[in-house]
Amino acid sequence: MFKNTPKILIVAIVSIVLLNIISGCGRGNVSGKPPIHLNPNMDTQPKYKAQAESGYFENGAVMRPLIEGTIAQGWLREDTEFYTGKNESGKFIKSVPVEITRERLRRGQQRFNIYCSPCHSKVGDGRGIMSKEDYKYVTPPNFHSDSVRQFTDGYIFNVISNGVRNMPSYKHQIPVNDRWSIILYLRALQRSHNASENDVPLEFREETK
Repeated sequence: MFKNTPKILIVAIVSIVLLNIISGCGRGNVSGKPPIHLNPNMDTQPKYKAQAESGYFENGAVMRPLIEGTIAQGWLREDTEFYTGKNESGKFIKSVPVEITRERLRRGQQRFNIYCSPCHSKVGDGRGIMSKEDYKYVTPPNFHSDSVRQFTDGYIFNVISNGVRNMPSYKHQIPVNDRWSIILYLRALQRSHNASENDVPLEFREETK
């Protein structure tokens, strides 16, 4: 049968048969042994993990410091007022440094209800679920009090970003743009609770009487 067949072809056929036998052995059976890896290099690659020790670098640390003067992409943040809520003199700005739009107010309402309402309630009176007696939590301030209404937008931004007293920082959970949107919605809440007749458009004033 193999008399006139080239040797290389015979070797190839035998190799394929043996591979099929090996790969088919034990198929469907349960084994506690690890699978056979013909090339395990991809499974056990030598690598460093964060905070690990290194014998290669002089200071023995795996993690390398940033090159002086470099800034990660997206972290230049030249707009001081937008990213910090403060002006170049380090004072809190009075008003939000973003355009006021209906879409931004809706976004602020959504983010406020997610992150702020558990403590401050959806109407901002400080009677959220976390202020209930069962939680033993300090009651947050009422956003509609005269003192809180006097806070500048920059100060509120700083509180959201860095926290104050028993309120934690939310800068990791809430992006900068969303923080300003929340402040816009907060101002809308405050105005709705302290509105005067002059705040009602003329075409609607007759309906309220």
